Amino acid sequence: MIPIDEETEYIPLLSEEEEEDLKKLNIPDVLPILPLRNTVLFPGVVIPITVGRDKSLRLVQDVYKKTKILGAIAQKDGNIEDPEIDDLYKVGTVAQILKILEMPDGSTSVIIQGRKRFLLDDLITEKPYHVAKITPLEDEEDEPAGEAKAVAAALKELSIKIIKLSSNIPTEATFAVKNIESPSFLVNFLASNSELSLKQKQELLETNSVAKRGFTLLESFSKEVQMLELKNDIQTKVKSDLDQQQREFLLHQQMKTIQDELGGSPQDQEVIEFREKGKKKKWSKEVAAAFEKELDKLLRLNPATGEYSVQVNYIQTLLELPWNEYTRDNFNLKRASRILDKDHFGLEKIKDRILEHLAVLKLKGDLKSPILCLVGPPGVGKTSLGKSIAEALNRKYVRMSLGGLHDEAEIRGHRKTYIGAMPGRVVQNLKKVKSANPVFVLDEIDKVGRSAQGNPESALLEVLDPEQNSSFHDNFLELDFDLSMVMFLATANTTAGINPALLDRMEIIDLSGYIVEEKVQIAKRHLIPNQIVNHGLTRNQISIPAKVLEYIIESYTRESGVRQLDKHIAKLVRVVAKYIAFEDSYEKKLSRKTATEILGPPRYIRDKYDGNTHAGVVTGLAWTSTGGEILFVETSLSQGEGKLTLTGNLGDVMKESAVLALEYLKSHASKFSIDTEVFKRYNVHVHVPEGAIPKDGPSAGVAMMTSITSAFTQRKVREQTAMTGEITLRGKVLPVGGIKEKILAAKRAGITDIAISVENRKDVEEINEIYRNGLNFRYVNEISGLMDFVLLPEKVDQPMKVV
Repeated sequence: MIPIDEETEYIPLLSEEEEEDLKKLNIPDVLPILPLRNTVLFPGVVIPITVGRDKSLRLVQDVYKKTKILGAIAQKDGNIEDPEIDDLYKVGTVAQILKILEMPDGSTSVIIQGRKRFLLDDLITEKPYHVAKITPLEDEEDEPAGEAKAVAAALKELSIKIIKLSSNIPTEATFAVKNIESPSFLVNFLASNSELSLKQKQELLETNSVAKRGFTLLESFSKEVQMLELKNDIQTKVKSDLDQQQREFLLHQQMKTIQDELGGSPQDQEVIEFREKGKKKKWSKEVAAAFEKELDKLLRLNPATGEYSVQVNYIQTLLELPWNEYTRDNFNLKRASRILDKDHFGLEKIKDRILEHLAVLKLKGDLKSPILCLVGPPGVGKTSLGKSIAEALNRKYVRMSLGGLHDEAEIRGHRKTYIGAMPGRVVQNLKKVKSANPVFVLDEIDKVGRSAQGNPESALLEVLDPEQNSSFHDNFLELDFDLSMVMFLATANTTAGINPALLDRMEIIDLSGYIVEEKVQIAKRHLIPNQIVNHGLTRNQISIPAKVLEYIIESYTRESGVRQLDKHIAKLVRVVAKYIAFEDSYEKKLSRKTATEILGPPRYIRDKYDGNTHAGVVTGLAWTSTGGEILFVETSLSQGEGKLTLTGNLGDVMKESAVLALEYLKSHASKFSIDTEVFKRYNVHVHVPEGAIPKDGPSAGVAMMTSITSAFTQRKVREQTAMTGEITLRGKVLPVGGIKEKILAAKRAGITDIAISVENRKDVEEINEIYRNGLNFRYVNEISGLMDFVLLPEKVDQPMKVV
C-alpha cells in the first residue's frame, strides 16, 4: 500500500449517508476533462494532485470559480506532456475541487474528491482545455449485499495485517480502515492506496461490481501479506544470525585476550604439540611435507567449525600410525620351533614354512614377508596359529575378520571429506598395534561378500600383492603406507569361494584334519589343561585316560578339528567341579561308563566296513567340510527294459558318473564276459545310503564303476578295500582331491587296501607316514586294471544272462 502522508491532519472518510448523497448528485452531461498522470481517482476518495501544465492550471482555476466539478481521467502514458483525447482511458471519475494551494516553490496543488464514475463519450472542444460529453456509470444493484459486506470484512482484516507487517505505513492508518463502514467506499479507498499498477487500478475502476473489485483486491492483498511475512522472517533470521555471529566474535575476542594473558591459545598449544610429535616420527620426506601442510591448514581454521575437528582427527591419525616403526624379529630358530610345537600339535607344513622364513631372514637380514593362506576345515587351529607365529617371531599380533565384509571402504577407508570418515580396517589395526611388521591374520577370506558398495576382494588384491603393498593407498590418509613387512596370514575353509586373482597372490598351505591319535594328544597337551584352569581345578582332581578320550572322539564328535571335543571335555570338567563344590565323592579317573552318563548315549556310530558278502556293494571314500568319510555304493538288478535308476540324494556330477560307468560297461561287456542282451532285459538301480545327506562330486566314479560291474558279473569286491577316483569314457582313472582326509576316514573304518589313481601317488607320499601306517595303496591308471585288483575271480552266482 502507498504510505499516507504523515503530515496530513485527517483522512476524509465517507459515511453511508454521504455516499448515498454522492449517488444522488446531479452530474452535468458535459464536463471539462482533467488528465491525471500516474494515478487513478476513485469515487469518495480524496487525493492531492500537483498541477503543472498550463491547460490543466487554467481548467482548475476556471472550475474552482464556478461549479468546482470536473472529470478526472488517467493518462495511458504518463510521459505524454500534452495528451489528446485518445491518450486517455474511457472511464474516469467526476471530481470536486475541495481546495487549491499555492506552494512555496511556485507550484500549485489541488485537493480533489471523487464523486461518481463516468464514461467518456464525445469530445466537444480541445481549447483552452478538453471539454467532453459524458455518461454517468452506476454500480450493479442486483448483487447480494451480504457478499459485498463479507468481502469488505476480509479486506479490512487483510489491510490491517499489512499495516502491522509493513514498516512504511503509519499505524494511524489502522484507525482509518477500522472506521470505514461502507463496503464500496472501503474497496475504493483501499484500491486507491494499494500498490497495484496504474493499469490494474484502471481495471478496478472500470469494474461495475463492488464484490468483483473486492475479490481482485483480496487476491492482491493475500500475495502482499505472504511477501511481507516472508520478508519479515528473513530479516528476523538474518538479524538473529548476525547477533549470534557478533556475540561469538566478541566472545572469541575476549577469550583470545584472556588466553594471551595466560600464555597462548589452546589451538596454538595443540599445533605445537603436534609439531613436536611429528619431529619424532620416522616418516619419509613426502609424509613430513604433507604433515606440515595439514598443520598450516589447521592454523587457518576456526576451532568452532566442524572442519577443525575433522582436520585434528586426520593429523592425530597420521601421528598414531607406525611409520617405519618395526619390532625386532627373534632369530632364535630353536626357540621359535619350541613355541610352535608347544601351542599346536602337528601342522608340520606351516611350522616348517615359518622356520624357513626366519632362517632366510636371519641370513639375509631383509626379506619381504610371505603372504600365506591356511586352508582347512573348521577347528584345526588356523586362526590360533597366528598368535603362535607372532610369539615365535617376537612380533605384534592383529586379527581382522573378513566374514560378511561387503564394503570396499572397510579395506581402503573413506575420503576424509565425508562426515564420520575414518581409515580402512587395515590401517586402523596397524595404528592399534603400533607396529608396521605385525603378524596380520585375515580370517575367513573365503567368506568376503559383495554389494553395491564395491567388491572388497578387489581392494585386497593390493593389500596381498608383495609387489604393490609397499605403497598401499588408503583413501582417508591420501598417502602411501608400506605393508611389505607385514606378515599376512589368511585363513579359509576352502579355496572355491576365493577370487582366482587373489588366490594367485597367496601361498596356499593345506591343513587337513587330525587323526584320532593326534586328537588324543591335543586333548592331553592343550584342551584338558586349559579346561582345568578355566574351571578352577587342579591336575590331581581329574584325569581322563587316552582310551576314554578316544571313545569320546569316535562316539561324540564327527569333525576334522577339535572344537566339539573341547566342548565335551569342558562338560566333563564342569560336572567334576560340581561334585567338588558339593563335596560329593566322585571318580577322579573317568571311565567310559562315567563319560557316557555325563555326555549321554553316543551320537555317532563309527564308520565300519560292512564286508563283501554281496556282489554290487562297494566302499568309496568321500571328502566333506568336516573331514573324510566312507560311503557305500549299492547296485541291484531286476528284470525290465534296461532302465537306470539313481537314488540317495545324488548331485548332477555323481549321476553323470553312474551313467558313464554303465555306458563304459556296455561298450566293453565282452571284456568282462557279459552278454550284451542283459543290458536290455534288466533294470539297474544304484543307491548310495544316507539319503538325507546331499552327495556330489566326481570322486565316486570308480566306486560306481566297480559296483555296477560287480552286480553284472556277480564277482564280489576284495575284503577291506576302498577306492576313490574319477573315470572317463575311455576307461581312464583320474586323480581327485582330499586324499589325506579320505585316508584318515579309511583308517578309522578299518580299511586295509585303497585303490586310487596313479596320479595321486604324489599326494600320498606327501602325507606323514604316521597316517599311512597299516594301509596298502594300489595305484591304477585304467578301469581294467582297477577291476583286476578289486574284483575277486570267484563269482557269487553266474554272470547275468538273457532269460
